[in-house]
Amino acid sequence: MTEKTTQIDTLVVGAGQAGVAMSEHLSNLGVPHLVLERERIAERWRTARWDSLVANGPAWHDRFPGMEFADISRDAFATKEQVAEYFEAYARKINAPIRTGVAVHKVERNEGRPGFTIATSEGLIEAQRVVAATGPFQRPIIPPIAPDDASITQLHSSAYRNPQQLPEGAVLVVGAGSSGVQIADELQRSGKSVYLSVGPHDRPPRAYRNRDFCWWLGVLGEWDAAAMKPGTEHVTIAVSGARGGQTIDFRRLAYQGITLVGRTQAFNNGTVTFEQDLAENLARGDDNYLSLLDAADDYIARNGLDLPEEPEARATLPDPQCVTHPLQQLDLAEAGITAIIWATGFAVDYSWLQVDAFDANGKPRHQRGVSSEPGVYFVGLPWLSRRGSSFIWGVWHDAKFIADHIATQRQYFVYHDSAQAQHSRVQNSQAQDSKDVQDSPVRASQAQDPQVQAAN
Repeated sequence: MTEKTTQIDTLVVGAGQAGVAMSEHLSNLGVPHLVLERERIAERWRTARWDSLVANGPAWHDRFPGMEFADISRDAFATKEQVAEYFEAYARKINAPIRTGVAVHKVERNEGRPGFTIATSEGLIEAQRVVAATGPFQRPIIPPIAPDDASITQLHSSAYRNPQQLPEGAVLVVGAGSSGVQIADELQRSGKSVYLSVGPHDRPPRAYRNRDFCWWLGVLGEWDAAAMKPGTEHVTIAVSGARGGQTIDFRRLAYQGITLVGRTQAFNNGTVTFEQDLAENLARGDDNYLSLLDAADDYIARNGLDLPEEPEARATLPDPQCVTHPLQQLDLAEAGITAIIWATGFAVDYSWLQVDAFDANGKPRHQRGVSSEPGVYFVGLPWLSRRGSSFIWGVWHDAKFIADHIATQRQYFVYHDSAQAQHSRVQNSQAQDSKDVQDSPVRASQAQDPQVQAAN
């Protein structure tokens, strides 16, 4: 017996926020499609986050336009479980054709005919188009400087769950973006001694003058920025919705009991060395913070808004000792460090997508998610079309653009097919006319008459 092959116009790989958004827009445009998810809907929110994680944006902002979060305040920060449940409910609401528990092993372009053949854990699928909606959090990055020391527990932030997971002793957290800061804060509050390695970062206010920073970035046009500013490619953002949402202040964390250090440079014979860039990194974060306050003040004055002034937002704590006299190196054993949390981000993994759509570094080549490989699309990646692309609402808008592109391409094929059918009908009609002439007795006798032939 031969294996049955499923035929579908568009295949969407991944049923997180990107896949659910794609399904909604494709359905609205009448595009037949199927969404495959190797685990459950929004699985990354369930099992690749720590227990206490909440969304970094308030519920009124971090959602799709078609549905609000249930049972929480619009200004609250949804827990990871609530986010996962939201996407499950949304998928039910739009009746998304999602198959869970199906892994995609390989996608290859067909030879000599349009479309792609997709090998999955449940058989073959043939599709005219493939949308990669697996998002940016695919392969955790632990840098090669990580020590080869079995006595130290080392976890990527995606594997961290709670303080009880770690052995007794101090912890070094490497990376001070949103994940690293929140994990370091939680560990210190649990009673652990914590060292936090701080690199270049942006540090927006959680809120200013009675408006959340998500609102400010919206009205100031920052969410729609089309590209990173030069020199910011390796800058993380430190923002948190934990404990109701508070502005990240590294100096306050230091006075709270966390030891700040510069970027982690190397490990050698049980000793870790740090870059001497801590003060510089904090100053850069301060500049980013103050520049947003300035822009917000200007916007309020320019538009005559009646929002309360907040002079205390510009107050700065004095530099703690760990900043004025930064550590250059640290003996891990002497410091009692028994665990390292690597909050060092992720890389994409498209090894299953075996098409000509990637550069020499394995990054997708695309324009607003439309790949350089015809028929292949990407959605859910940071800066896909704008700064807001990696946020829930940004994914929804990116997916709409891609769905519109797919619908347009389908119309071209419909025109081609109808034109080809019309051409075939004309040819068949001409052939039939010719046959009718040949079969006509009058025409046949005329064709044999020498006078008729001479007249012709």
